[in-house]
Amino acid sequence: MTYAETLAHIYALGRFGIKPGLDRITRLLAALGNPQDAFKAVHVVGTNGKGSTASFLCSILKAGGYRTGLFTSPHLISFTERIQVNGTEIGEADVVRFAEMVMAAAPEEATFFEIVTALAILHFAEAGVEIAVFEAGMGGRLDATNILPGVLCAIAPISLEHTDYLGKTIEDIAAEKAGICKPGAPILSARQDRDAQFIIEHQAAQLDAPLYRQGESFDAFWLDGLLNYRGIGVTLDALSCGLYGRYQSGNAALALASAELLRAVGFPVTPQAMIAGVANARWPGRMELFPGPPRLLLDGAHNPAGAAALADALADIPRGRLFLVVGVMADKELSGILAPLLPLADRVFAVAPALERALPAGELATYCFGAGVEAMEAGSVVQGIELARNLAQDDDLILVCGSLFTVGEARSHLKSRSFEPFRG
Repeated sequence: MTYAETLAHIYALGRFGIKPGLDRITRLLAALGNPQDAFKAVHVVGTNGKGSTASFLCSILKAGGYRTGLFTSPHLISFTERIQVNGTEIGEADVVRFAEMVMAAAPEEATFFEIVTALAILHFAEAGVEIAVFEAGMGGRLDATNILPGVLCAIAPISLEHTDYLGKTIEDIAAEKAGICKPGAPILSARQDRDAQFIIEHQAAQLDAPLYRQGESFDAFWLDGLLNYRGIGVTLDALSCGLYGRYQSGNAALALASAELLRAVGFPVTPQAMIAGVANARWPGRMELFPGPPRLLLDGAHNPAGAAALADALADIPRGRLFLVVGVMADKELSGILAPLLPLADRVFAVAPALERALPAGELATYCFGAGVEAMEAGSVVQGIELARNLAQDDDLILVCGSLFTVGEARSHLKSRSFEPFRG
């Protein structure tokens, strides 16, 4: 099969929906010779910030001289973004080759995410990866990435999400996320909602796993635009941060503390590597600024906590007017996502990403107008960007947000790259 045919086949598995559980991925990897045993793995779970945390940690480990894998989802533009070794995306030919191996061994009922997880594991094993950072998918306990015997688990901030699958309360969701933690393996937790923190503490006690909390065992803060880290055993001052936004201090702290603890399992990292790793980290589509004029800022902000963090980060960006190019999914709760952002906006360009799940641009414009903001139906993501550009002055800021799908489509346009819209 060609690369395009391979992706079409894998994507088609999405029609079977989400089927949590570890039985299928266990049988699949056993049929492939258990390639997950060839390297060490770190789990990163949570609701917001897990991708940035994983990116920081991979950058630190790479700077430390380790051959490092990174598995994330969803992708923004291309499927190959999901699977990287030392910052290099998997090649299309390798996607085809490994997908053929995985699909030949897969149980008939295997899901899209299970196939992709196994594909990544095979690639990492063949590429000689020493340690891989796996961002969990939707949950944790029943997530396909839980098949990996993780040596450490980093838990980014948890908030309400995927309530149809993970539960209706923060406690339920925290229990699913923390269910990926392993007996005796260190657990690091970002600042959490009180109920989520209680669940994480209970899980750590049940697993006899040491727990390190941000604000107690480690932390980071900004001073004059530079990051200062107070760690478990390391203090670092005046770090340059490769990822933009106030909220990145917490993600960087979680990654730096994880790097400290990996020494105990054979991956010591020097302070110099920590400094370089934080400075060199990149995570596209999250507070990603295109210079302009006018400047364009991309950030997914696809849930209330993410939108609140984005609104807070905007205070650090000098600007004239703020134009929002917003596209959301129809199954999202609009008020939670838009409430922090609409009061900051001078004008909204409502768009609809090229997915069936997208909320029609007209409905979104009507909602924003009803909230008291000048809003217009702008059509597609590209049309919205171009309309905003035509009306913006040089010192204005255009913010593209509301969904990672919206951001991915925008980024492909700005980078003049082919866009693969399916996420999974």
